[in-house]
Formats: sequence, C-alpha cells, structure tokens
Amino acid sequence: MFCTREWAVHQLIYAANGCVAMEKKDVPQDSNATLDGARKVVYAVDEDGKYNAVATTGWAVEEVVTSMAVDHYTHLAQEALLRARRGESSPLEYHMFTRRLNVVTLAQATGKFQWLVKRHLKKPIDQLSPKTVRRYAEALGMELSDLSRLP
Repeated sequence: MFCTREWAVHQLIYAANGCVAMEKKDVPQDSNATLDGARKVVYAVDEDGKYNAVATTGWAVEEVVTSMAVDHYTHLAQEALLRARRGESSPLEYHMFTRRLNVVTLAQATGKFQWLVKRHLKKPIDQLSPKTVRRYAEALGMELSDLSRLP
C-alpha cells in the first residue's frame, strides 16, 4: 500500500485491458526543475477511455529520482576522472559518464560489443583505431580531439 501524498494526488484507474493508466485530468504539473521549464509528453486516458498525449511540466517524484540519477553519474564521472589521471583507465570512461551513459548504452550507440567497450575503457585513446575513435566521438557528441582530453 502506498501512503505518500504524491500517490493520493495521482490517482490511477484500471483500463479495460487490466493495465493501470493515469487519467488525463490527473497528469502531474509539478514544475520539475530538471526539465528546466520545458514540457514533455506522457500518455493518459481521456473521458472516453482512449489514450491521448498530454503535456506535463513534470512530477515531484520524477524530479527527485532524476536528480539522484544525475548525482550518481556525476559521482561515477569523478571516480573515472581520478582513474584516468592515474593512468588506470581511458578518458573515454570519464566522457561516457559525463554524457550519462554506461557500458550498455555506449555499446548500443556505437554498435560494439559490451566486452569490447569495457576493454576500450582501459586503453589510451591513441591505441584505438581511428574508425573506433570516430564512432565513440559521434556517440558521445564530441570532437575527436576532445575525446582524449580531461578537465
């Protein structure tokens, strides 16, 4: 049983197919600071029981969870930065975490196997092929020259 105030505010209903769905009128508008004033679209059930796209400014609970995830990746990036400065890992690992990616998502973005990405995170950038470095730079949205740099 959920006993939080947020749960009471966001009442859920069971749709005809047995899934839990939020009603359009209950879509949260809590001005989530992590969205920086932007809005996003979620799907909710209207009065006729049909799903519709509904704009939202966010949900307080979502803001907390997003902030926790960002803090986690910031921590991982700082640890990776220290390892890279000691020569224990590649700057690639640091840049991966600053872009809020992990081995799985970076492997997916580059089309490489996870075990290969893990190996590359331990090698200096100059030991990777130019094609591989280019793929990482594109996946991370960085210039080739910036990939080997650390702050």
